Amino acid sequence: MKDEQDDGPLWTRAVRDDGAAFAALFDRHRPRIYRRALSLTENSHDAEDITAAAFYELWRKRKSVTLVAGSVAPWLLVTTVNLAQNHRRAAARYRKLLDALPRDDSHAPATDAEDLEARERLRTTIRGLAPQDAALLVLTGVEEMPVWQAAQAVGLKPPAARVRLHRMRQRLQRDLHDLRPSVRNAPEGTY
Repeated sequence: MKDEQDDGPLWTRAVRDDGAAFAALFDRHRPRIYRRALSLTENSHDAEDITAAAFYELWRKRKSVTLVAGSVAPWLLVTTVNLAQNHRRAAARYRKLLDALPRDDSHAPATDAEDLEARERLRTTIRGLAPQDAALLVLTGVEEMPVWQAAQAVGLKPPAARVRLHRMRQRLQRDLHDLRPSVRNAPEGTY
C-alpha cells in the first residue's frame, strides 16, 4: 500500500465526536477516495457525490468502524466501491426508463461499434461481481493493497481472498479473452 500515515490518534478523537480530527482525516484521505470513486463512475459529479457519501458513512458509523493497518482508508475504499455499485444500479434503472421513452436518434454521435461492445462487455463482467469481490479487486488490483489488508477490510481471511482473486482473474480472462489476445496466452501468475 502507498505511504500511509497512522490514523489511530486522529481516529480516536473522531470517534469521540471531535470534528477537527475528522476533518483532518477527510483532508488526508479525500484525494485517494475521490480518485477511486472517479475510476468507478462515469463523471466527476458522481465521483464527488460518492466521495461525500463515503465520508458521511464513516462519520455515521464511526463508533463501529475498525482501522485496518492503522488506517481508515481500506474501510473508505470498500464503502466507495459499494456506493459506486449502488449508484450504477440506480443509474441503470433510470437509463432503462429513459430508453423506454420515444426519442429522435438522428443526432446521435457516431461511435466505433467494436469499442462500444468491448466497453460494455467489460462493464457487464465487473458489474456481475459480488460487492465483496469487486471491493477486493479494487483494493488489491488498483489500490495495490496487500492481500492480507484487503482481506481484512472486506471481512475475509487472506487464503479465502486469494482464492476469490484467482477465480475473478480466471473469470475476467475467460469473459474478455478476445479483447486483448496477449492476455489469453499469459501463463498462470503473470497477470
